[in-house]
Amino acid sequence: MANTDATTLEDGPDLLIPGMGEEGENLVVKQADEQTAEAEEQKFGTSRADRKTSFDLADFPVLTGEEEDWRFTPLHRLAGLHLPEGDDNLLTGPAPTVNVTEHEGVSLETVARDDKRLGSFMVPDDRTSAAAWASFKEATVVTIADNVELEEPITISVEGNSTEPAAQHIHVAIGANSKVNLVINQTGNAVVNQNMEFAVGQGANANVTSIQAWDDDAVHVGSQQASLGKDSTFKHVVITYGGSLVRLTPITRFAGDGATTNMYGLYFADAGQHLEHRIFIDHSTDNCTSDALYKGALQGQGARTVWVGDVLIRSNTQGTDSFEKNENLLLSEGAQADSIPNLEIETGIIDSGGHASSVGRFDESQLFYLMARGIPEPLARKLIVRGFLNEVIQRIGIEDVEQSVTDVMEDEIAGLEF
Repeated sequence: MANTDATTLEDGPDLLIPGMGEEGENLVVKQADEQTAEAEEQKFGTSRADRKTSFDLADFPVLTGEEEDWRFTPLHRLAGLHLPEGDDNLLTGPAPTVNVTEHEGVSLETVARDDKRLGSFMVPDDRTSAAAWASFKEATVVTIADNVELEEPITISVEGNSTEPAAQHIHVAIGANSKVNLVINQTGNAVVNQNMEFAVGQGANANVTSIQAWDDDAVHVGSQQASLGKDSTFKHVVITYGGSLVRLTPITRFAGDGATTNMYGLYFADAGQHLEHRIFIDHSTDNCTSDALYKGALQGQGARTVWVGDVLIRSNTQGTDSFEKNENLLLSEGAQADSIPNLEIETGIIDSGGHASSVGRFDESQLFYLMARGIPEPLARKLIVRGFLNEVIQRIGIEDVEQSVTDVMEDEIAGLEF
């Protein structure tokens, strides 16, 4: 595949980047005296750190499609989830139902929107997230007590049964020093704007897999935000293959030193599907580690994927180790993938940081190697696709889920025509 962007900084601990001091890049910007406040306002938002966050829907104007964060998203396919008619027309449809498997130390509640746990760290950062916050009436709260260790996965089933535009809020609290696997299965038909929170306690180890297996006509816009306590570990795996349009924004914020996040994703887009993933990793505390790997395969006319990876290493941090990578495999004519990795470093003292991105067709060297050993070309291409996808599948870490995702991908691969 053609490599469109690859940058790596790995020169050992306390790497000092040339041209940068401990407080970040030393820039001198001369501004004319007559520069107006309006000109200053136009510069707002050039950094991921400047992104507006607010619970007030009015702070996010009606979208035009010209916004940087929305220029890849076909607004006409959002089914009204972005409230194009204005702030007074909230989302009133029935939210998908939520069921949680029973386990000792795990509780399930339905709470009113004024519950203080909701929005305790998650603040909307775009219009759709703010619309979901303004519209939901009740929320689902899943609480895992402190010091709980479960081998069997906790399954959160989210099932859509309506195409009326709806809002949904789910809050998951993982207690201190607990070790759990969570599987979120999103199925059925829905038009839903969803906020999901993961509060990960100190020393906890949470492995979360979110599977978007919606019906063909479903529309899903979601923000999945996590806050990591001191010395915690959070693995977040996204598997998306269902729905007409899915746009997810997984976000990890560090609330304590020494935490680790692994953000992985796999998406397979067929003809006409629009699958969009926008991750954000906010390094705001010391000695934290992040690793992100998203891979996508596309086939069919009008298959479209978008991946944007934002990693921010703030000026008050040290000892950060971060890498993000996105790879996309185009399996047919008429498919399009956009991949934009963004690494923003405000400090000169980091352990390592880097990003990589690629979009392309088959690796001809791999294809030649297999065909030279007597494997027919169509089968060789399918073997390459299988290996490409498996790199993410094997990182899920839950055997039953890995097998079920493998089965789905095998069905997709079996239908490929070369």
